[in-house]
Amino acid sequence: MTLLQDNSREGAMPAVAGTTALPPRRSWRESLLRDMKHAPLSAWFGMAVIAAYVVVAVFAPLLAPYAENELVGAQYEPWGDPFFFGTDQLGRDLLSRLIYGARNTIGIALMTTALSFTIGGMLGMLAAVLPGWVDQSLSRFVDVLMAIPQLIFALVLLSIFGSSIINLILIIAVLDSTRVFRLTRAVALNIAVLDFVEAAKLQGEKLTWIMIREILPNILPPLVAEFGLRFCFVFLTISALSFLGLGIQPPTADWGSMLRENSTLINYGDVTPLLPAGAIALLTVAVNFVVDWFLHKTSGLKD
Repeated sequence: MTLLQDNSREGAMPAVAGTTALPPRRSWRESLLRDMKHAPLSAWFGMAVIAAYVVVAVFAPLLAPYAENELVGAQYEPWGDPFFFGTDQLGRDLLSRLIYGARNTIGIALMTTALSFTIGGMLGMLAAVLPGWVDQSLSRFVDVLMAIPQLIFALVLLSIFGSSIINLILIIAVLDSTRVFRLTRAVALNIAVLDFVEAAKLQGEKLTWIMIREILPNILPPLVAEFGLRFCFVFLTISALSFLGLGIQPPTADWGSMLRENSTLINYGDVTPLLPAGAIALLTVAVNFVVDWFLHKTSGLKD
């Protein structure tokens, strides 16, 4: 066969006479962006809700009619003018508290989830590329942590070390990283035995380079989907701890603590406590809609 031209200087494979050049292979990121225009209504709904929550969280000081802890009225004022959702047990505007609660609850949950993925993801890939005593030691330690119910373990640790925001983030991140470790190790084990990883080891590449440059890009889609699911679990855990009084502490606005503070209104037929509960439920459903669509697209299944 005769080569038509040498394109090696351009970084392309040379064309061969009698053959048709193959189009460049699209990455999963490019395919995902291309498929967004064909996303189902549920996915678009989820993305719209997530975008709205992000806007509210980022621009909370501009959107809230009052300050986060400003006393603006009497105790438990009804809905209407001048307080759209009334006031709480201290006379603070509930709409402002809901808006600031988005910033605090979502921001802390996002930081906690990111930290848990950093810890669990790195240890999971480390266990996959170092089979033997390293893998066994990490796996058995994770088994011990997972044997204790997460919420009970978090309650005990927060009772011991205190309920500061730093302790809350660190404790939940460490406990939640066990689930991330299990998933990362499972998917990374299938990649760590492939030829290109073995070739990188034979070339003398460092362990961190192999994990970040060789393994991580090939396990990213399931990890991104798991990030959305774990965010929901962390988000609900923080809200549950705040409801029990060991999460985000007053006077910081938080949806879980707002639900606890106004729960007595339900006895009088007032639906005000359902506002923070509805905000928690809506974000959870929206994230799951987006994660379901993302998993469907990255799995290679057809509609």
